[in-house]
Amino acid sequence: MPQSLIGPVLVPGLGLDERSSARLRELVAADVVLLPGMGLRGPVPPLEELAAGVRARLGEGPVLLVGHSQSCQVVAAAAGDPRVAGLVLLGPTTDPRLRSAAGLVRRWVATAVRERWPQAPLVLAQWLRTGPRAMRQLWAVASPDRIDVRLRTVRVPVTVVRGTRDRLCPHDWVAAVAAAAPDGRLVEIPGAAHLTPMTHPEQVADLLREAAGRTAPGRHRPGA
Repeated sequence: MPQSLIGPVLVPGLGLDERSSARLRELVAADVVLLPGMGLRGPVPPLEELAAGVRARLGEGPVLLVGHSQSCQVVAAAAGDPRVAGLVLLGPTTDPRLRSAAGLVRRWVATAVRERWPQAPLVLAQWLRTGPRAMRQLWAVASPDRIDVRLRTVRVPVTVVRGTRDRLCPHDWVAAVAAAAPDGRLVEIPGAAHLTPMTHPEQVADLLREAAGRTAPGRHRPGA
C-alpha cells in the first residue's frame, strides 16, 4: 500500500528561523529544519552539505519539502532524495541580476518598502539570532547556484510561489524557474512581497494543501 504524505518540512529563508513560519504552522502542521545561515549561526558549509542536512531530517517520508527565499536553493539540491514527493519554492533565489552588491541593495530596498512592516521587529530578532556572519556566508554559498538548472532534473511536482510586489524575485525570473521543472507551475499571491510565510500565511497554507494533493500516491511523474 502506498504511504500517505508526511509533512510539509519547512526550511526558513536567509537569516530567518522557526518564527518566520509560526502563523503558517498554526494552519498547516509542519516540521521546521534550521540550518547554518537559516536560523543557526555559522560556519555555513557548501550547498551540498546543507542539502544533506535537510535529507537527514526527513524521516521515513514521503514529504513535501518547502523552501523560502535562499533556502529554495538548498531544498532544490535535496529534491533528488526518494522521500521527497514534491517541492514548494516561496520566492526562490537567486536571480543572476542580483549577484552584484548594487543590484541586490536596489532590489532589497524596493521590496522592503512593500512589506507589512509590523513584521520588522520579528524579522530583526531572527536576523540577530542567526547573525550577520552566517547570513553573509550563506549568501556566498548559495547565490551562485543555478536553481533553474537544478530543477531540470527534478522529477516531482514543483510549485513556485511569488508575491506580486516582490522585487527580489521578479516575475520573469520566477516564471523561468517554474518552467525549468518538468512538472512545475507558478502561482502569484496578489499584494504580497517577499515574506509570504509571515505576511500571507492563509494563502501559503492553501498552496501547501494544493501541492500536497499533487503528490498523491500513484500520480504520474514526468520522466518516470
